[in-house]
Amino acid sequence: MYLKSHALAVAIGSVLCVVVTSQAAHAQENPSQPENARTLDAVQVTGSHIKRAQLSGVGPVSVVDAEAIERSGATSVETLLQRLPASAGFAGSQSNAYWAENGYGTTQVNLRGLGANRTLVLLNGRRIVNGGTGANSSVDLNVIPVSLIERVEVLKDGASAIYGADAVAGVVNIITKQGFDGADVAVRYGQTAEGDGEEKSIDFSWGITGERGSLMTAINYYDGGSVNMATRAPCGLIESDGKLVCSGSSTTVGGRALLADGSRVNFNQVLGGNGDFYEPYSAAKHNYNGNHTLNAVNPIERLSFSVFGDSQINDTTTAFVEMMFTNRQSKQLATSGALGVYRPINIAADHPTNPTGQDLLLQRRRLEEAGPRHFSQETDTYRVVAGLKGQLGTSWDWSAAFNWGRNTGVDASDNVANLDRVEQTLDRRVCSPVPGAAIPCGDYLGYGDLSQEVLDYILFNSRDTGGNEQKSFTANLSGQIFELPAGWVGFAAGVEVRKERGWRDPDPLTVLGIGNTNQQDPIHGEYTAKEVFAELAIPLLQDSVIADSLYLNLAGRASDYDLFGRDYNYKVGLDWQVNESLKLRSTYATAFRIPNIPELFGGVAEGNLTTTDPCSNWSSLPADSVVRGNCQAYGVPAGYVQPGNSILTTSGGNADLKPEDATSFTAGAVWTPAFASGLTLTLDYYNIRIKNAIQRIAGSTKLAICYNTPGLAHPFCDASNFTRNPRTGEVDYLSSQPVNAANERVSGVDLGALYEFEMAGFDASVSADVSYLQRYDVRPYDGAEVIEYAGKITGGRGSYAKWRGLVAVNAARDKWSGTWSTQYIGRTDDINATRGDIGDHAPSVFYHNLQLKYAVSKALDVSLGLDNVFNKKAPFIQSYTDANTDTMTYDLLGRRWYARIGYRW
Repeated sequence: MYLKSHALAVAIGSVLCVVVTSQAAHAQENPSQPENARTLDAVQVTGSHIKRAQLSGVGPVSVVDAEAIERSGATSVETLLQRLPASAGFAGSQSNAYWAENGYGTTQVNLRGLGANRTLVLLNGRRIVNGGTGANSSVDLNVIPVSLIERVEVLKDGASAIYGADAVAGVVNIITKQGFDGADVAVRYGQTAEGDGEEKSIDFSWGITGERGSLMTAINYYDGGSVNMATRAPCGLIESDGKLVCSGSSTTVGGRALLADGSRVNFNQVLGGNGDFYEPYSAAKHNYNGNHTLNAVNPIERLSFSVFGDSQINDTTTAFVEMMFTNRQSKQLATSGALGVYRPINIAADHPTNPTGQDLLLQRRRLEEAGPRHFSQETDTYRVVAGLKGQLGTSWDWSAAFNWGRNTGVDASDNVANLDRVEQTLDRRVCSPVPGAAIPCGDYLGYGDLSQEVLDYILFNSRDTGGNEQKSFTANLSGQIFELPAGWVGFAAGVEVRKERGWRDPDPLTVLGIGNTNQQDPIHGEYTAKEVFAELAIPLLQDSVIADSLYLNLAGRASDYDLFGRDYNYKVGLDWQVNESLKLRSTYATAFRIPNIPELFGGVAEGNLTTTDPCSNWSSLPADSVVRGNCQAYGVPAGYVQPGNSILTTSGGNADLKPEDATSFTAGAVWTPAFASGLTLTLDYYNIRIKNAIQRIAGSTKLAICYNTPGLAHPFCDASNFTRNPRTGEVDYLSSQPVNAANERVSGVDLGALYEFEMAGFDASVSADVSYLQRYDVRPYDGAEVIEYAGKITGGRGSYAKWRGLVAVNAARDKWSGTWSTQYIGRTDDINATRGDIGDHAPSVFYHNLQLKYAVSKALDVSLGLDNVFNKKAPFIQSYTDANTDTMTYDLLGRRWYARIGYRW
């Protein structure tokens, strides 16, 4: 599938050129082409490049318009999207920053729970540069102000044939407002019922529309305050004797140590107490409650500037431009640093600070004297789109555009220990207890024993930098090529050339492994994609006995990546309008996700990791043992014994990764019953399969699987995973780098309903979206047991509730309007908990939100809103430590209110 050749791209490109040329000539030669070739209200919708009169029929698409967005009260795009029932699993937000995969402060959407990097996010039908603090794998939704959005179209099936890579779970296309005339300003303020978590926003937009063009500019500012975790969860909880009790971290403030005689002790925990005091370690007595130094919601500040414009060059050609800039500043609070995690601290029996008289290993010591750590990020994201669009004759449209996006970021942390300097303060040969010494001596055994001089010497502020850049050129053509008995055949084709680049440069001390944090290597990588695509909408039946209309939709895309070679994807769909009331639709598509920059180019490092070699002492195993036979066949010498308990293992990125492949099938119906005017019902089944999914597999797992597979037939036996010294039999190369090994499958049903009616003088509507997750199965590698996630809540991937729903009731009369919405998250079982324990499941949860709006005049309106009306608390879940719940799924803030004033002129 991935062939390093350009012949097909050239061939398809030649065909497209012929089509464009012939159609342009045809338009000139035949100016009287039938006007009914395309209706004037034809529009392009997400899921196709072919303009058509109907918004449905190209696949299961949900649309959230500007009115619904305003009624939701959402101040961020991720809040709006993560409430949708089709969202599941993990995606970053203000309340789960500590779990963010794309850097603290980033926000994403995760359709079907398949991962944020398998959901393609578009802005006005074009890609957006990835966001975060460097070498990121998905769009940071912070860059798009909510007030600019005209509507959001969510396509819930595979669409790589239409849009290219990463559209595996679906596509989120955010459409901005166009053709705005006048000015609009809105001010919003809100806070929780506890008086914290303040939210302030100001949105201003101005636009002018003339005969030959339009211009719109906007300035948007948002400031979200913090909520301390201790105000929502005073301590971490565990079950003991059938009750929930507080439990803390075993990284104590006084220091927990292992003595030479095998006993464990803890040193003085009282500030100003006896510095030489120690006693047997007790988790109940000594463990640390760090919730007061964490946030349930982290502060974030955004400032955005936007310009959208178009100008008619002549009767058939228009120039357009989109320019956006967003500055995001976010912060997080974290517990004070812990020594003993990344480097052992051994203190001799005769060391002046050791009161035990024994050699000891200081297992953990929290640097509480320095106070909590503070993380911060600042990112700048730029996006410029410039292009031309126009018409050829009466039935053809074309467009060409350059798209440039760049994101740069800096993230920092204070109170990080320099581990080399920590060792120096313990080495009496180089440190001095004399005040003012260049290298002061430190006493780490007992809280309060560390002087300010020592803290100033060992602590530093880390600073990491990074970014992402995207450059692309797209050219599209759409129209109708010929007429069949059932109607005109729609056609679209195009080309895209895109270059993506990502980089991240950690602090030099982090790179060297000196900082008291995970060692990181710099990441620098890029790739280029060249793609061509074509679509057909073929009318099969029109006004027949069995169908008002029946369309066959076909799409194909050829992608050529400089790193992976070629990938081909296609999509087949049927759109069957049975009668005025009933429409049936179905699609089958292939899709792919390319490895992201960190997966490909993450710094490769080697380290000795604890690993068991299955071939150690293989000759002593029974004669019929599979392991014995395989070790002998591999050439491991008889009598071989593994030297030590670790093996030098390679970790980091893997430049040999290939794209993930996927298939998706959907089948659904849209019913607008004649007996109930204003009622629309939808039902869609989906089934997505992913193979060659990228997965990190531990080196020890690869060895065990390989040698337990008869005939060494498992892919993990390949030399790309491990090799042995042919003379000694020792493993001399072992990889834990990511590989294309996993298979995933997700299926379920989406239900939708919209009922618009009048009652007692009110214009009212009820909308409901419900999603049922039938299965989500993951097999990490061939031969592994399948992990069933449907109906489970996980320890790091979020919630996969089988049922999710969102219902909204809207009513308007004269100057008043209001909305009551209810979000439903079904019961889930904790995948890691023992059945019967407290917190072994999360019960079903309903969140109710209310908004009332009053139009003082045509220009002025006032809105009041209340979220989580009944102050529903987040459930206790065993698998999570942050606030004792799944911060990716449940509301930590509780009841909160907001007020908004909007004025237009």
